[in-house]
Amino acid sequence: MAIFSPFLRWSLAACALAGATAVPAQAPSLAMLDRLEKGSWQLRERGKDAVLQTICVGDARRMIQIHHPRATCSRYIIEDTPGSVTVHYTCPGAGHGRTSIRSETNRLVQIETQGIADGKPFSQAIEARRAGAC
Repeated sequence: MAIFSPFLRWSLAACALAGATAVPAQAPSLAMLDRLEKGSWQLRERGKDAVLQTICVGDARRMIQIHHPRATCSRYIIEDTPGSVTVHYTCPGAGHGRTSIRSETNRLVQIETQGIADGKPFSQAIEARRAGAC
């Protein structure tokens, strides 16, 4: 059986302790949405010319819940990358949805959203484009 010097024992213990130190988990930031320009955004169903709605965006997280705009919902972040986010949300008494937003530029995003609103299913592919100031 090998006998370790006190210095070696303390060095091994310090390394083991450093490896066991807990690192707090960081919540996903949805930073891609923070890079989008604030202002008036027009939402169009992909492949159609008519504007579905125009929204004033101060916080682009609003685009996550297009079909539940005023509902208080809990969110579960599925994907959070520099170019896209995917979020599942649940709105008690109002329904739920899953939305993926992919940034092409800070003025143009592609949104795919589906879920249940007012007891009815929805599924849309939307192009959102910044149109100007609010």
